Amino acid sequence: MEPDLDQTFAALADRTRRAIVALLRDGPRRSSEMASALSTSRPAMSRHLRVLRRAGLVEEDGLEEDARARIYQLCREPFTGLRAWLDEVEAFWDGQLRAFKAHAERRQGRRRP
Repeated sequence: MEPDLDQTFAALADRTRRAIVALLRDGPRRSSEMASALSTSRPAMSRHLRVLRRAGLVEEDGLEEDARARIYQLCREPFTGLRAWLDEVEAFWDGQLRAFKAHAERRQGRRRP
């Protein structure tokens, strides 16, 4: 497994971080907005966002009008990598199921008089 995929899975293993990703799918948000929406303390939100940033899942930008405020948004690349990996796993299982079906049909064909 690729290191960045490991980080992606580790970051998304937490329910709160998945909820943050769900919120950010609707667009960029301030950490305080997300903390409020998820009934999480600001320090806890900060810790979750730090994990998501380190995994490359979110990025932060400052606001021109308030240098202290940060806006967070999703980063596409890690999710693209995750999707590619899931597509590979799905292709494997599709192949396994097709092979099983072909085997079952051959066996059934041999049993017919």
